[in-house]
Amino acid sequence: MEHVTLVVGEALVDVVRRADGATTEHAGGSAANTAVALARLDRPVRLLTAFAEDHYGRLLAEHLAAAGVSLAGDPGAVDHTSSAVATLGPDGAASYVFDLQWRLHPVDLSGVDPVFVHTSSLAAVLAPGCEDVAALLARLADRALVSYDVNARPSVTGTGPDVVAAVERIAALADLVKASDEDLEALYPELSRDEAAHRLLALGPAVVVVTEGGEGAFWVSRSGAGRVEAVPVTVADTIGAGDTFGAALIDALWERGLTGAAHRDTLARLPEEEWRGILGFAARAAAVTVSRPGADPPSRRELD
Repeated sequence: MEHVTLVVGEALVDVVRRADGATTEHAGGSAANTAVALARLDRPVRLLTAFAEDHYGRLLAEHLAAAGVSLAGDPGAVDHTSSAVATLGPDGAASYVFDLQWRLHPVDLSGVDPVFVHTSSLAAVLAPGCEDVAALLARLADRALVSYDVNARPSVTGTGPDVVAAVERIAALADLVKASDEDLEALYPELSRDEAAHRLLALGPAVVVVTEGGEGAFWVSRSGAGRVEAVPVTVADTIGAGDTFGAALIDALWERGLTGAAHRDTLARLPEEEWRGILGFAARAAAVTVSRPGADPPSRRELD
């Protein structure tokens, strides 16, 4: 049985409108970006997602195949492929308008053993597919470490108690939770970033990692807390940066032999110097992604 990361979540096409008026189409979606980033880091990965047999769907299929990402089931659970129109501001930051559907066909794990299961963003909170995601995470938690990237999209889901409850349901199933400063501000406007991170930690994960753009990133865990600085870089845009960061966290844990549910307790006790190295590597990977247009994560060779 091949050990893999199973990534569960949306694949869509980013239609990027740049400040100069140019428009381009990029295959993307939080989960698809993470799967591609893992594949480029030479980690075996399967993606459970949904897209249709249309122009955008073919673009996605070709992109995933070119990156070496295999599908973990039939993606044809939707009648059209989702898209997101991303408008870039002068600083390269993107704002989104979504047209999407989210539902899943059953997963196919023939011949593979998932040692990580990762989900993110809309897949974890958008009905009806989110119910399947939660059930799958719970089912696989006895064999895999569970990673969750909040990647909130208030323009789609709104904000408030229902969204917070949906996020916290998945966080409670996870071993590793990643969120951005913007995610925490959307979910918990009354709390500081540190308070919000500790609220998520109290739900059960071993560690909560918070990215803060140019300010770097910090973590809170059962064994302590700390911070790493951002890697200085000229920003092309921020599309896919958080997804790359999340993939690099998984890669760095894998590099340290921390795969599978058997290492859950070790993850909870991981010392500060290990987390500093893990987040530092993730920051370096994300810096490559923001230095070039679209969700274009680095290869292993580039980082080595």
